[in-house]
Amino acid sequence: MKIGYRTIKTAIGTPIAIWVAQLLGVTNFVSAGILTILCIQPSRKQSFLSAWNRFLACIIASVFSIIFFYFIGYHPLVLGLLLLVFIPVTVIFNITQGIATSSVIILNLYGANYLDINFLVDQFLLIVIGIGTGLVMNLYMPSLDRKLKEKQQDLEENFQFVLYEIALYVRNKNIDWDGKEIKRIGEILDETNDLVERDKENHLLRSKHIYRDYFKMRTRQFELLQRMLPLVTKLPKKDTISEKIADFFEDLSKAVHPGNTAIIYLERLENLRKEFDEEELPCSKEEFETKANLFRLLHDIEDYLIVKMKYKESDVVKKKKQLET
Repeated sequence: MKIGYRTIKTAIGTPIAIWVAQLLGVTNFVSAGILTILCIQPSRKQSFLSAWNRFLACIIASVFSIIFFYFIGYHPLVLGLLLLVFIPVTVIFNITQGIATSSVIILNLYGANYLDINFLVDQFLLIVIGIGTGLVMNLYMPSLDRKLKEKQQDLEENFQFVLYEIALYVRNKNIDWDGKEIKRIGEILDETNDLVERDKENHLLRSKHIYRDYFKMRTRQFELLQRMLPLVTKLPKKDTISEKIADFFEDLSKAVHPGNTAIIYLERLENLRKEFDEEELPCSKEEFETKANLFRLLHDIEDYLIVKMKYKESDVVKKKKQLET
């Protein structure tokens, strides 16, 4: 059984919060642990936002509690009326994350059945200790670089396989391929969305997010790859054109990596286009449709390569700017 880092942080942070609150002699010190449990988040950004939302909600809840309990009284119906007013206020201020944590404070104030300055200070300390401990625990976030690197390698292997299978199909009309790699590419890209967002939120001061840009580029390439598949099936059977296209896809399958070789293949593609332009004009409707599909395919391949080239060019520009500053 694998224990997640959030579980570990919760297990460490909860007793620390209770211990600090107990050490300071705070009433309802156990509530500090509850607040810490509620404040453990999956990313630094979410942690800071959550801490602020919960703190603000707790302060508003304390003010409402003083007004309702002191001026109306301690009764379950008053508690219900308080929540009926308080919860819509959290919605208005977009701090609904704080409903659970502030409810702890509300129930503490209700359960005490009295209000004085010392007890209110205790509740404020509970808020600071509980939320503060959760915030401190959230400062540590394990690096996602290894997971993202693994996803990158897995993705590139599947891209290579798909491009190679396209080459085999164009060359031999091989129909044994079940296309599972296409499905797998889609799954990997979906899996990386959450990882990339968490990585971005864990590095609040980082101006460049390498993996976000990389997977965005691959997502666009995948869309183009899917668009190419039906066009490939419409290419003529074994002839010079098909063989050259097959060779191109086979070589392209060997060049799927983080580096930039797109410019080389764009030049080759341009040469292929010139060769095809020099061929005789189509004499029949079938030949015309075949040539039209061929040029659409070449256009999609060009877009596929340009997406990669622009990604690497933007990388170079950013590095130059960093060196200049």
